[in-house]
Amino acid sequence: MTSTTRPEPDGRPAPAAEAPVDGRSSRWDEHRAQRRTELVEATLRAIRSRGASVAIDDIAALAGTSKTVFYRHFTDRAGLYGAVAERVNASILRDISRAVGDVLALSDGQTEPTTAPRDVLAAAVDAYLSLVETDPEVYRFIVAAPLVPPSERTETIDLAWSVSQSIAVQIGGLIAVALGAAGRSTDPAPTWGHAVVGMVRAAGDDWLRAGAAGSGTSREMLKEHLTELIWGGLSAVFPVTTDTDSPQE
Repeated sequence: MTSTTRPEPDGRPAPAAEAPVDGRSSRWDEHRAQRRTELVEATLRAIRSRGASVAIDDIAALAGTSKTVFYRHFTDRAGLYGAVAERVNASILRDISRAVGDVLALSDGQTEPTTAPRDVLAAAVDAYLSLVETDPEVYRFIVAAPLVPPSERTETIDLAWSVSQSIAVQIGGLIAVALGAAGRSTDPAPTWGHAVVGMVRAAGDDWLRAGAAGSGTSREMLKEHLTELIWGGLSAVFPVTTDTDSPQE
């Protein structure tokens, strides 16, 4: 028997009933998301164990599965690289989001941030340098993408672009708030955000090549050197300055 839809009292047709949600499909989506997370974590362990140039076959072997399983979940090596980059990106942003959020609260009508702007900048610099120092092989994997051969690279594989881009957007937002509060155009904010991240990345790469803390320059020293240089240019646009905004003698 074919079912019919009864009209509404005013003669209009009643809306069609929504199709029931397939619980099996939902459970399968959750399983795939969980499996992807597990494979990304396994890839990070392989990178730390075998180095940034670890091959997909070695990653699969260390994960106790096959290369086919990785391709099923990530399509290709570029897809796996992108998933690892997203994971690293989230980790770095967690370290700076609270401090940046304190200063961005200025845009919600507060007159002063709860964290000094210079300290926010220092926290952002340190978050980047922390990855360089504590996870050097993962950092090399992100910035050089050795897993992805040139034939498989696309516009989305641009040497840590996703990581640098997200941090640059955060810093750019911070700068935009400061410029706006000072009555100045916010147009330079995105460019300055990328410039700050580019400077830190270049210095971090050179520091790693020199041996990181083994070079005689500690992470704390490098963070302070970079913060002092960057803050020298940005401090003029921030509307709030306190004693904590200046480097300690």
